[in-house]
Amino acid sequence: MEYVLSNAAVARSFTDYLCCTFGGMNPNLWRVDMNGLAEGYNKLDFPAVALVLVLTICLCHRVCYSSWLLQWKCKNLIRPKGLTPFGVRGVLDGSAIVYFSYIGYDSVSTMAEEIKNPSKSLPVGIVGSVLIVSLLYCMMALALCLMVPYNEISDTASFSFAFQKMAGWKWASNVVGAGACLGIVASLLVAMLGQARYLCVIGRAHLVPPWLAKVHPSTGTPMNATVFLGICTASIALFTDLNIVFEMISIGTLLVFYLVANALLYRRYVVISNNHPLPTLLYLMLLSSTSICFSLSWKLKEQWWSLALFGGISITITTFFYYTVPCLGRSSDLYVPLMPWPAATSIFLNVFLMTTLKMRSFQRFGVWACVVTLFYVFYGVHSTYSVEEREIGVDEVNQNSFAQQANIEIQIVKPQENQ
Repeated sequence: MEYVLSNAAVARSFTDYLCCTFGGMNPNLWRVDMNGLAEGYNKLDFPAVALVLVLTICLCHRVCYSSWLLQWKCKNLIRPKGLTPFGVRGVLDGSAIVYFSYIGYDSVSTMAEEIKNPSKSLPVGIVGSVLIVSLLYCMMALALCLMVPYNEISDTASFSFAFQKMAGWKWASNVVGAGACLGIVASLLVAMLGQARYLCVIGRAHLVPPWLAKVHPSTGTPMNATVFLGICTASIALFTDLNIVFEMISIGTLLVFYLVANALLYRRYVVISNNHPLPTLLYLMLLSSTSICFSLSWKLKEQWWSLALFGGISITITTFFYYTVPCLGRSSDLYVPLMPWPAATSIFLNVFLMTTLKMRSFQRFGVWACVVTLFYVFYGVHSTYSVEEREIGVDEVNQNSFAQQANIEIQIVKPQENQ
């Protein structure tokens, strides 16, 4: 879901920068307004659809790449409020929305088979790239705030519109818009390339129809998965407003990170043959509960003592868990140090950021989660079970035929030995 939605968001932002490339000030003029549709879904973005379809066709055959620009000014350092007009609360609320910018780093792990010493190279590569890109994001955000006041920053093609507001720099707006368009095309191409491979692997596991796992004999690409996801991405990019897409991506990504952190703790501390899972499950439940209470206290602007109370409880139960429950699932090749603190911090922060999102985001995600769960229960489970049964049956037949063949050979050899 995150890949399709993020690709739709990138495709939709392509129209904003394309408008700036040709000197336009209102990207919505490039979209078709449909009066009969609900707000947020009523501006049809045909340039985004055209881009997705063109890249889908390209990905069925071969792949290409490209890049982009920037600059600054000291206007927004002047009081009042400076760079944080809404304080710490505004910064944290905004961080939950931009979380989708970190989608895709997990795809680096798919290169494990082609890397020397992946147990060391992959963590260094992933953590290093996250830190470098985070620094670049911060520098770009700072540069943008120095170029124009926060209340004049465009929520679509921000850098291009910032240059348009600066006297004598309108030509730079066109250059930035063109460069951004090329960068968007390149990033969207790579993202769509990766998402098709993911769906192909899922199809091979029969969690989705195996038709999606078929590889075209002449091009060697997963054409069915590429076309299917291209149509899904184009449909979302055509109808859905960027803010809605951003919130859906953010809540989906945060939930996935939250579940992975819980699974990591369970896998690291629970070995069924050696200990009971109850202490770990109880700790995970208490940590999630205190994280929710802390987050709700922050959101409802409660007194500082409630934040200190729930934050202190989270630290206390994590410390108690650290000293009382042994870590049994430690790997000698790839080991995250200082467990359970990194995973516990991840759980706490993901819960906190999720509570900063709007209620409509949870409603939309709830509908999506119900649809996916029903599909898994009524199709995925039965399909994978049937495939496993067939594979087990084939293995048993092969073993029986091998045993029968061995018996025949023994019977043939024995008379010869008697002679």
